[in-house]
Amino acid sequence: MLTLEDHVRHVLPVGLRGTVTRFVGLTVVVSDFPAPVGALCRIRRDDGSSLTGEVVGFREKETLVLPYGHLSGVRLGNAVELAQSVPSVRVGPGLLGRVLDGRGCFLDGRPAPVLPQRVPTALPVTHPLTRPRIDSPLGTGIRVIDALLTCGKGQRLGIFSGSGVGKSVLLGQMAQYSSADVNVVALIGERGREVREFLERDLGQRGLRRSVVVVATSDEPAPVRLRAAHLAISIAEYFRDRGKDVLLMVDSITRVALAQREIGLSAGEPPATRGFPPSVFALLPRLLERSGRTEQGSITGFYSVLVEADDPNEPISDTVRGTLDGHIWLSRRLAHQAHWPAIDVLASISRCMNDLVSKEHRDAADTIKRLLAAYREAEDLISVGAYQSGSNPLVDLAIRFRDPINHFLRQAIGEQVSFREAVDGLIRLAREVKASAPSLQPEQSAAPPTRK
Repeated sequence: MLTLEDHVRHVLPVGLRGTVTRFVGLTVVVSDFPAPVGALCRIRRDDGSSLTGEVVGFREKETLVLPYGHLSGVRLGNAVELAQSVPSVRVGPGLLGRVLDGRGCFLDGRPAPVLPQRVPTALPVTHPLTRPRIDSPLGTGIRVIDALLTCGKGQRLGIFSGSGVGKSVLLGQMAQYSSADVNVVALIGERGREVREFLERDLGQRGLRRSVVVVATSDEPAPVRLRAAHLAISIAEYFRDRGKDVLLMVDSITRVALAQREIGLSAGEPPATRGFPPSVFALLPRLLERSGRTEQGSITGFYSVLVEADDPNEPISDTVRGTLDGHIWLSRRLAHQAHWPAIDVLASISRCMNDLVSKEHRDAADTIKRLLAAYREAEDLISVGAYQSGSNPLVDLAIRFRDPINHFLRQAIGEQVSFREAVDGLIRLAREVKASAPSLQPEQSAAPPTRK
C-alpha cells in the first residue's frame, strides 16, 4: 500500500494556472497547464463562479480538459487553476448507510459524517502472488446462484442481459440478503427516476444500513460517471483492508465503458472496435482486477453487463466475460414466463464452484443440470407433441421433474433463502431424482429423442 510520503511526491503545486484557448466539442483546450491526466481543475468564469473539470489528455503543448458541467459563461482567456493532482476520497465507517455522487459529495441531505481518512481513487492492482485462493462460499440470498452457480468470497461474476430483464432487482435482493459484511453499490448511468426506486424498493432500509451507494446518473458528464466507478471500488478496498467481506455491485460496467469511450474520443483516440477506442479495453481489466481476496479481507464483485441487442458476443460483453471468474445470463424468454429470477442456468457458469462445494453438492448440481439440458434438447418435440414417451429415459425423467425443478429455481421477490437452505434443497431434489432412476450416473448423457 502506498504511504502518505509516496502520495506527497506526486502532488503538484496547487497554484498551477493555465488559460482557455479554444473549445473542441465539449473539450476545453488549455495552454500553459502541465497538469497530469486525472487531475481536477477549476475553470474560472467572469462572474466569479467556477466550473470543475478533469484533465483527460494532451495535444502537442496543450492540455485537454473535460468539464463536469455546462460550459455556459466560459470564454477564451479564462483562467484554469489546479485543484487536486491526485484524485482521492474521504473514507470511514460513517459512510455506511449513505448515498454519494461521483464527486464524493453526499446526496441524501443528511449531515456529512466525520471521515478520518483519505485514500486515492486509483490504487495499483494487488500483486497476483499475494492473493489467497478462493476457498469459501459467499451466500448471496438467491437460491439458484447459491445452489447451482456457487460464488466464493473474492470471486468476480458478471450479470449479463438485455434491458428490462431484472438486473437491478437481482442486485437489490443480494444486497439485502447476502452474507457479506458490507455492500458497496455503484449505480452508473442509471435514469434519474430509477435511483430512488432502487434505494426504496429494491435495496430497502435493511440493505441500506450496511451499504454505501455511489450514484452517477446518465445525464452526468462522462468523467463523473467514470470517477464514480473508481470511487466505489476505493471505498470497497477501504472496508476490505479492515478485514471485511465486501460485496461490490456495479450497475452497469457497460455504461462505465461508454463513459471511457466519450473521454477517449474527446482526447483524440481513434475508434477501433465498433466505435470503442483502445483505452476502453485497457480500462476494463484494471477496474475488474481491483476486486478479489487479500490476506485482510475480500471484495466479491458482481458487475451487470447491458448486452447490446441481446448479443453476448458484442465487444464489451466479450471482454468482460473473458476477464471475470464466471457469468450469469438473464434470459428474456424466462422473464416473459414470469420466471424470477430469470437466470438461464445452462448458459451460466461459476468457474470457482468446484473449489467451494462438497462432492455431494457438486453431484447434485450436475444431476439437475443434466435434466435441464435433456429437456431443452427435446423441448421442440415436447411442445408440439412429437416426443414419444420411453424413447429416452433421461428426457422422460426431465419431463417428470420439470415442475419440481422449476419450483426450486424460482424465488419470489422478497423471499430470503440462506446458503444452507439452498444447498439442502438442491440435495433433497437430486435424491428424489436418483431414487426414481437409480441407474442415473454423472457420465450419462441424453440420446437424441425420437419422433412418433
